[in-house]
Amino acid sequence: MNISCEKCQSKFKIPDEKIPKGQKFSLACPQCGAKVVVEAQPAPPVSSDKNSISSENDNTEKEKTIIDEVDADSYDASDKPFDFIEEGVKTALLCEPNDSLQKKIKTALYDMDYHITAPQLPKDALKQMRFHVFDMVVLNERFGTQNPDMNPVLNYLNRLNMSIRRNIFVALITDRFRTMDNMAAFNRSVNMIVNMKNIEEIEKILRRGIGDYEAFYRVYKRALLKAGRI
Repeated sequence: MNISCEKCQSKFKIPDEKIPKGQKFSLACPQCGAKVVVEAQPAPPVSSDKNSISSENDNTEKEKTIIDEVDADSYDASDKPFDFIEEGVKTALLCEPNDSLQKKIKTALYDMDYHITAPQLPKDALKQMRFHVFDMVVLNERFGTQNPDMNPVLNYLNRLNMSIRRNIFVALITDRFRTMDNMAAFNRSVNMIVNMKNIEEIEKILRRGIGDYEAFYRVYKRALLKAGRI
């Protein structure tokens, strides 16, 4: 480390191995004897699990590749989630790998009059979102990934233009946060959190969330209309 004395402007060097890491210390200037206070930089954090870091980086690159790959694909009519739907019909994308949970969520969505598509892989879900703007997306945060913080479908949704994203109600299925935790929903950039423990009440929870969502955007759209922006 290079050190300079404020009093006599002398400069000298101390071997890095002799400097206490992350601690403030003082020494006497070898030229004038003045006290020199040095605040060492904290040592960089060292992970005890290099394999974990490597795995996380691999997941990140893999999920980026999935999104980039889908974005680069040419148009394929077979990727469209619905052959034909009437105007005004509500549609839902269900991304849930567990068959039992998927069946319960499907039943709730059918009862709420949604037309549903349930892709098996994140790539299929992303392709379908390229050609259709869903009214609702119900997404398990571990769908297609072991790292819930790097979910490719959620990453894709977060990249959408806000004029499109605000028209999609996103419910995140998780075991990490409590149902209807607004702060967790804000942090994850979704409209609602649903804990797996409450799946039996999924229809009631979704109906309440959608009611709040529609009420909020009703006021928002009125404000835009009044401002002449729509």
